[in-house]
Amino acid sequence: MSTETILNQSSITFLENYLNNASPTGFESEGQKLWMNYVKPYVDTFITDTYGTAVGVINPDAPYKVVIEGHADEIAWYVNYITDDGLVYVIRNGGSDHQIAPSKRVNIHTKKGIVKGVFGWPAIHTRNRDKEEIPKTSNIFIDLGCDNKEQVEKLGVHVGCVITYPDEFMIMNENKFVCRAIDNRMGGFMIAEVARLLYENKIKLPFGLYITNSVQEEVGLRGAEMITQTIKPNVAIITDVCHDSTTPMIDKKIEGEVKIGKGPVVTYAPAVQNNLRELILDTA
Repeated sequence: MSTETILNQSSITFLENYLNNASPTGFESEGQKLWMNYVKPYVDTFITDTYGTAVGVINPDAPYKVVIEGHADEIAWYVNYITDDGLVYVIRNGGSDHQIAPSKRVNIHTKKGIVKGVFGWPAIHTRNRDKEEIPKTSNIFIDLGCDNKEQVEKLGVHVGCVITYPDEFMIMNENKFVCRAIDNRMGGFMIAEVARLLYENKIKLPFGLYITNSVQEEVGLRGAEMITQTIKPNVAIITDVCHDSTTPMIDKKIEGEVKIGKGPVVTYAPAVQNNLRELILDTA
């Protein structure tokens, strides 16, 4: 079955809305609502937990439980310190990359709404020529166009506000999806599509299927660990992203060889159940 056969325009529209919506670690609720609304026609019921993991269930009374899982959160930043001059210093929320931050526009999420800012950085002709400073978490900062700390606080920005990038979905060269939160909103999309395709093709399963969109993966797999105690599955298939190692500056002897467009990647590791992995490979 080709990609064109599987996907439809409503799928792509959902994916675009889902990727564009900000759902940083710890603040996934709005994205989860989008996901649940899309999955709702295709499942029998939902499970949610206190921290916001969402599970669409097919055949909830079946004794054998199979989980397919993605994670809903995206990496972000936190406001950590506001200077007297009105500049904002940050710490990571997940694995955010300090080296790509300078010049990036940002959305700071406050109770008053989104406040726009930009990661400032000295212009090239003002930087030290002898030993150029590199971006570090200790020296990158956000400029909100404010003159002092009081102006920043008047906007609703305070220590603990979460910060995301506003970059939005685009399709590059007809079939490459580009967006800031593909890790791992793409996994959440794929497991939602499993629910849709099962429903539309009238496929009856001999087990309970728990379509699990976990929170807080980027800070230690916390959402998945918590919801496992609720579901207590017999088996789980976990989706996530990996990296094209054929691009420049990546050592394939360390990272392995993976190329975009060649199909899914299956992990070998001690935590992987060998019989299930072989069943997946045989099926593929």
